[in-house]
Formats: sequence, structure tokens, C-alpha cells
Amino acid sequence: MPALLDAQALHDQLALHGLIIPSGLPGAYGRGAAFEHVIERFDALVMRSDEGKRAQRMTFPPIVAREMASAAAAGQRWEHGLDITDGMLVPAACYPVYPTFSGLLPQGGRTVTVLGWCYRHEPSIEPTRLQSFRMREFIRVGAPSLVEAWRDAWLDRGIVLLESLGLDARSDTANDPFFGRSGRMLAQSQKEQRLKFEIMVPVMRDRAPTALCSFNWHQQHFTGKFGVVNHDGEPAHTACLGFGLERMAIALFATHGFRLRDWPASVRALLEIDAAIDDPAGAVVKQA
Repeated sequence: MPALLDAQALHDQLALHGLIIPSGLPGAYGRGAAFEHVIERFDALVMRSDEGKRAQRMTFPPIVAREMASAAAAGQRWEHGLDITDGMLVPAACYPVYPTFSGLLPQGGRTVTVLGWCYRHEPSIEPTRLQSFRMREFIRVGAPSLVEAWRDAWLDRGIVLLESLGLDARSDTANDPFFGRSGRMLAQSQKEQRLKFEIMVPVMRDRAPTALCSFNWHQQHFTGKFGVVNHDGEPAHTACLGFGLERMAIALFATHGFRLRDWPASVRALLEIDAAIDDPAGAVVKQA
């Protein structure tokens, strides 16, 4: 197993092997064939689980203002189009799901899964901190006890899943990035109530372990807004779990090496990896 690299070296090796394709913007990369193959195979592994088979699948689009997009594509000035619009870019794949819940839930609640692009303005040389990335999310809505038990079961299952892929996974409580004095109070409350967990894996030697999977228990935050109640009329809760697919791929390459044929046979077998898809070194050619 190769030693972990620092953030800059990891970025450079991913680019050298054609796994990411630099675009000139930090945190905004193209993806090579082997990189995409790993993402597809990991997502397929998750969706082969009982949860993946049972969950109702939904798909939602990202949003962009048509005027700005067409002007930019034509090489025209587009600053005048920066007024507030009716749409925004989605920061988490689960966000569009909650408004679809309304009224009385069936007995046992509902489980939905989505795969979607997310956008966060966090430019960085660190390859796991992306401005656009994909998440496979599962959303559970139902009685509080069912939702909490579902969250806890997936937490255990997530650690086992990542360990089966040869990753040094561990979990811890976490909080969302709230800001200001009130934000610090919200973050503290979130940790005290154990509403957010992350499964983290060492990916870079000069960074703290990277969160590959996160779990959020929203309680009545969304169901209260959209009038969702259990089949018995009692308040419903929601929780979600999300796998960061690009982060998962980067963690696997950082841990097992940059060529699929060098990965442990057990990992390749579990993911059903086709090692023939390896991108050749130097696949990225700069145009003069």
C-alpha cells in the first residue's frame, strides 16, 4: 500500500495519471475514464444493497440562469445578468427531495435515493475540496424512532463498507459550517444532540482525515415546513446520508495507487473493477 502524499503531490499525481483533468480553476476538474469508472462501480455497489434496491429513485437537475449561460457561451458580457433569479445551484443532492414530501405518510414511512451534482464555492488546491461534485444520497422520512434507527444502522454499515474497500474508516460527530455567534451556538447544539456524523478516511498526510460520508438527522426541520406527518398523525422526522463520489474515488486512488491494476484483488473484485480502463500516464495534453 503506497504512503499517503501531501495535498499538492496528490493533485499532481491524479493529473499525471489522467484521473483528473485540470481546467485552470481550483476545485473544477475534468475526470478521466478510470476515475469515472471507479465512481460508477462504487455507486453500483451501494445501489446493490437492500436499501438501494428498495429506495424510490428520483433525479433532479441543477439550475442555471438561461440568459447568463447563453451570453457566456457566445463570448458576450454577462455581468448585467447578475440580478437575483428564481433559481440557485444545489449545495446538496437531497435538497430538492424534501418539498416532494407532503401530507400523510404510509406506514413505515418512505425512503428516497438521488444521485446529483452539487456546487460549493470552495476553490482549493486540495483535490478533495471541489466546487462541483456528485453525491449519492438516501433520504428517510418517518417516525422519529425509525429514522434514528435507520441513521444509526447506516452509520455502522457505512464503516463496514469502507473498511471492505481497504480504507481506514472511522466516525465522529460533526457540525455544518454555520457562521457568526448564532452560528457557533447552532454548531454546538448540533454536536450536543448528535444530529450529524461523518465517516472519515486519511487521504493526505498534511490534512486531517477527509469526510467521505455524512449523516444528518433533521428532526422536524423539513417535515414541519412541508406539513408531513406519520400515518398515525404524529410528527414525522427526516434524516439523510450522502456519499461524496469524487472524494470516494480520490480516497481509493490515494490509498491503493493510481493504476487500477495495482489495487488489491479483493477491492477490485468487490467493486467489479475493469483494470483495462487504466488511463495512461501523461494522458492530459496541454494545447499550445
